[in-house]
Amino acid sequence: MMERRVGEMRGRGTRWPARLAAAILAAGLIAGCAPNAANMAAPAADRPWKPSGHEDGLWSAQPPATEPAASAATATDGRAPAADFSVPANPRLAELPHAVEVDPRRSYRLPELIDIAQRNNPATRVAWQRAREAALAVGMVEATYLPLITANVVGGYQSVSSPLPVPVGTQRYFDTTAEGVSPSIALQWLIFDFGQRSAVADAAKHGAVAANVLFNGEHQKLIFDVTRSYYLYSAAVTRTRIARQTLRNSMAIRDAAEERLARGLATTVEVAQARQQVAQSELRRVQAEGQERDTYQVLLASMGVNATLAIHVADAGERRLPDAVKVPLDQMITLALSQRPDVIASYSALAATRSGIKAAEAAYLPKVFVAGAVATGQGSFNANGLPGIGQQATGSGVLIGATVPLYDAGLRAAELKQAQSRAAAAEGTFHRTQTAAVTEIVAANNALRTALESYRAATALTSAASVTYDAALEAYRNGVGTVTVATAADSGLLDARQARADAHAAALVSAANLAFVVGAMTSRDAVP
Repeated sequence: MMERRVGEMRGRGTRWPARLAAAILAAGLIAGCAPNAANMAAPAADRPWKPSGHEDGLWSAQPPATEPAASAATATDGRAPAADFSVPANPRLAELPHAVEVDPRRSYRLPELIDIAQRNNPATRVAWQRAREAALAVGMVEATYLPLITANVVGGYQSVSSPLPVPVGTQRYFDTTAEGVSPSIALQWLIFDFGQRSAVADAAKHGAVAANVLFNGEHQKLIFDVTRSYYLYSAAVTRTRIARQTLRNSMAIRDAAEERLARGLATTVEVAQARQQVAQSELRRVQAEGQERDTYQVLLASMGVNATLAIHVADAGERRLPDAVKVPLDQMITLALSQRPDVIASYSALAATRSGIKAAEAAYLPKVFVAGAVATGQGSFNANGLPGIGQQATGSGVLIGATVPLYDAGLRAAELKQAQSRAAAAEGTFHRTQTAAVTEIVAANNALRTALESYRAATALTSAASVTYDAALEAYRNGVGTVTVATAADSGLLDARQARADAHAAALVSAANLAFVVGAMTSRDAVP
C-alpha cells in the first residue's frame, strides 16, 4: 500500500500537494520575519543600540565590538561598567561639498559677499526646487485633460490532473492543460466634468505662483541676512580697533605715572591705578577680538558657506549713513503691501483655496467619459490522447457614458465644508500677514530714526571725550591733574567710541531692515 502511494506521488510530479506545501513554507518564512525585525532595536531601554552591519549600506560591515571605556572602574570601586552609547563613525558622511574658491589677497566688499552667498547658500536651492515642484504640479493637473492610454497583457496557465475511475493500461490519471494570452490597448478619457479639473488647475497655478514668489523672497532674505551680518562684523572690527587704541592710551597713562614715580612726583597708588587701567583695557581688547571672531562666523553662516572658510572682508566702518526717510509712512506701507513676497504668496494661497471650493462643488455634478479598447486573445487546450485545440480572437469597442453621484454618506459635503474652512483660514492668514507687514514697517522706520539720532549724539560725545582725555593726560603729565581723572577719561573715551561704532552699525542695519520689510531689497545693488 505504501509503495502504491509513493508511486502515485511520483506520477503526479509537481502537483497540488507539493505546491501547497511550498506555499505554506513560504508563508511561514515571511511570517517569521516580523518578530525578527524587533531585533533591530536596542535590547532594553538602558542598553545601547549596536548596528548589525545590514543598515542599507550605512555601514559596510558590522563594526568591531569595543569594550566600554569605563570598564576599568569595575576593578577599583566595584561598579558595573557604564554603557557605551556611541555610534560607529561613517567616513563618507564627513565629505563636505566643494569649498568656495576665494582669493586670499583680495578684500571682499558687501556686494561680492552677497554674490557668493546667492551661488552657494543651500536655502536658495531648496526654494528653487520647491518652485519647480509646484510648476510640475500644474503640468500634472493639465495632463488630466488628455486621454489615458494603457497597454495590458493577461496570460495564464492551468494544469488539472484527475484520477481515472478505471486505469487505462499504465495511465491512472487524466491530465488536461489550458493556456492563453490576451494583449489589449485601453483608452480612458474624461471629456466633461463641469469645471472640476479647471478649478484644480487654477489652484495648482496659484500654488506655483506662491512658490516662485517665495523663491524670490528667499533671495531677498538672504541678501538682508548677509547685509546685517556684514555690518555687525564691521562694527566688531571697529570695536577691536578701538579697544587696541584704548590699550595704547592706557599704556601712555601708565608710562606717565611710572615716569612721575621715578622723579618722586607720584605715589605707588597712582602707578597701581594706571596698571589696573592697562589690565582692564587688555581685557576689553581680548573680549572685542572674541566678539569679532564670533561675528565673522555669523557672517559665514548667513552666507551658507563652510565655517572654516578664510576670507578677507572689507571694512564698512566709514560707510556713509543714509539720510532719514522722507517718504510718507502711508505711502511706504502701500508700496510694501503691493510688492512684499510674503503678502503676495499669502494672497496666492487664498486664491488657491477658493479654487478648491469650486472643485469641491463640481464633485456634485455628473461626469462624461469615453472608454475604448482593442484586444486580441489566443489560447490552447490539451488533454491526454486528444488533439490540441487552439483559438485566436480579436475585438474592439468604444463606449460613451456618464456617471452621476447619488449617495456617498456625506463625503462630498464634508469635503466642501473642509474646502470652505481652508479658504476661511487662508483669508485670516492673509489679513494677519498684512497686519504683521505694517507693524514691521512702522517698527523699522522708528528704529532707523532712533539709530541716526543715536549716531549723531554718539559722534558729539566722542568728540568731547577725546578732548577730555587729551586734556586729562596732559594735565597729569604736568602735575596739575590726577591719575584717577586720566583713567576715567580713558574709559569714557573708549565707551564713547564704541557707542559711536555701535550706533553706526545700528543705523546701517536699520536702513537695510527697512528696505527689506518694504520689499525693496531685491538685488545686491539695492543694499543701502
